[in-house]
Amino acid sequence: MTRPFTIAAAQYPLDWLDDFAAYEAKLTRWVAEGAEGGSDLLVFPEYAGLELASLAGREASSDLQAAIQAVGRYLDKADALHARLAAKHTVTILAGSAPRRGADGATRNVAHLFTAEGGQGRQEKIGYQEKLMMTRFEREQWQIAGGTELTVFDIGKARIGIAICYDIEFPLIARALVEAGAEILLAPSCTDTLHGYHRVRVGAQARALENQCVVAQAPLVGSVDWSPAVDINRGAAGIFGPPDLGFPEDGVIAQGTIDEPSWVRAVIDLDSIATVRREGQVFNHRHWDEQANIAKVGGVDLTRPV
Repeated sequence: MTRPFTIAAAQYPLDWLDDFAAYEAKLTRWVAEGAEGGSDLLVFPEYAGLELASLAGREASSDLQAAIQAVGRYLDKADALHARLAAKHTVTILAGSAPRRGADGATRNVAHLFTAEGGQGRQEKIGYQEKLMMTRFEREQWQIAGGTELTVFDIGKARIGIAICYDIEFPLIARALVEAGAEILLAPSCTDTLHGYHRVRVGAQARALENQCVVAQAPLVGSVDWSPAVDINRGAAGIFGPPDLGFPEDGVIAQGTIDEPSWVRAVIDLDSIATVRREGQVFNHRHWDEQANIAKVGGVDLTRPV
């Protein structure tokens, strides 16, 4: 390998927390385990930040809007903890997303990214990504608003983009990130059925195929009795590439066991992305724009929204 890069994706369970010290102990343990062996990037799931709602008690955590308010009271402390752990282990961490209420009064599903600079003990929160596409649950019950901007993050060894759960099921979102330079797409997810899990997984594998890149999915797993929002969580972490030159025949680089709390880890060669785009059996990435040459099929103009 000429440019090795290690990704660890979490199959992360939610727990009841009696105080913030319990959260700190749990996250510290998970990051230490994920960073073992020199991982470059740790990916936590969508809505893992909702675990903080338990700190406000069962009445608050069992009410959707009260839970959002409760989480908001602890997010600054949680961010500071992630930043310290990123610096301590010299690793980039995509924190579990959480509902965050903005200055405009709207609540959005946001994942923050933390990295350590050069192992000097200095820490940096380098940015965040809001989820763009809301599922029915988020739209109809939570009234969570979608974001409008995408960002590609340069973390030194790699350039990454984030497509939270439902976002990875939409090709143009991933394509925008790839065209802006992303080599790796992160798909933190939260799904309460295996149908939902497989939708996200199929989306992740399709985006890896279309863009000849690497996609990492990290899901919540397990059940809780204190939150109607994340009471059941199904899935398995996976790291995927295009089924072509330099990658597994099925495109599955690493795959976890369904619903089992764990880290799923893979070492990839970032140079293999450029190689498959240049020398692969097919050129999905290069040929993307040719789709626009197909003006109409059955009277439908493919260059315009249906």
